[in-house]
Amino acid sequence: MNNRHSGFCQLADLAGDDALLQSIRHRLHQNPELSFEEADTAEFVASSLAKWGYEVTRNVGGHGVVGTLRVGDGRGSISLRADMDALPIQEETGLEYASRKAGKMHACGHDGHTTMLLGAARHLAQKRNFSGMLNLVFQPAEEAGKNSGAQRMIADRLFERFPCDAIFGLHNHPGYPTGTFMFGSGPFMSASDTVLISILGRGGHAARPHLAVDPILIAGSLVMALQSVVSRNIDPTQTAIVTVGTLNAGVAPNVIPESASLGLSVRSFTPAVRERLEQRITELVTHHVQGYGGSVEIDYQRGYPVVINSAAETEFARSVAEELVGPERTVAPFGPVTGSEDFAYYLQHRPGCFLRLGNGEAAPMLHNAKYDFDDANLTVGVAYWSLLVQRYLGREATAGISPAPDP
Repeated sequence: MNNRHSGFCQLADLAGDDALLQSIRHRLHQNPELSFEEADTAEFVASSLAKWGYEVTRNVGGHGVVGTLRVGDGRGSISLRADMDALPIQEETGLEYASRKAGKMHACGHDGHTTMLLGAARHLAQKRNFSGMLNLVFQPAEEAGKNSGAQRMIADRLFERFPCDAIFGLHNHPGYPTGTFMFGSGPFMSASDTVLISILGRGGHAARPHLAVDPILIAGSLVMALQSVVSRNIDPTQTAIVTVGTLNAGVAPNVIPESASLGLSVRSFTPAVRERLEQRITELVTHHVQGYGGSVEIDYQRGYPVVINSAAETEFARSVAEELVGPERTVAPFGPVTGSEDFAYYLQHRPGCFLRLGNGEAAPMLHNAKYDFDDANLTVGVAYWSLLVQRYLGREATAGISPAPDP
């Protein structure tokens, strides 16, 4: 059904909200809070929701906030999620609204995600043209890597306390045009594991290397050997990544150190590939180090699982985007995306879809000191979340429900 006849959200409906949305995002951007520290952000979110008529529950799984709004007598329920935490990065954008906190910035766009969901909360509370239960989940600690905000909120009985039929979330995506929506059904974003490797050699004088067991030599050789794990152990039709992200050893050029350490990031999309990667990395590292006369300790940490979007919800989410912005700004199928997301844990409990929203073709990548969320996406995101809720809970069941005053 055409939006004009349903009264459901169109982009033009948000034209007057640009200044408000930008002021919210810039406030959040100036005051970033790291994982598990989001107290002020959570309070701002909670007080905003309460002002707009939501029932607000604070401290869900830490600093998590859930706003609920029931309209009409519809039996359906839906949850939308936004993440709130920032990253330990020193901002280098030079923006007038740049971070005021040294060594902390919103380098992943969570300020934008939070603002879009707050904007949708305001719009939906004002229009009230749906029938059912709406849950807005503002999550802390997505960037934690393990024991994350999603895990903590679920452990705090998120789905028992705030039941839903489906859950949806999104992440901005530099490299694609602003306002473009991308969807993938099934395995959509990768599992992410971390491997910490400690190599113990035998330290000594740089002039007498034959009397030492050089852990730097072992580590350097191991970096190259690890590049064979994917190319020689994983089916070429499967996606897998092994990246050595850290290598630390030594303090002086004339000293062979006692030890060296490496940190690996490992990505995969299926349980079989994930198991194979752990097996081969563990075996290769152990035998390689021992072959040089050293010993090794391996701490293999399982991180976020694969984001697996359910087919029906992904198709529904795609159809909403196409209705809002047209097929020319809707990409499906898209992916796989080799980044990881703790939204995966929600999808282990409820059907749903995690989607991507283009943040500019030439925009700096995520987790970059020069990154910034594109404000042009704010009204697009608000309109999308509003229309998605209205379509999911609308069913033309709200005829006769009077809109509330403008919050």
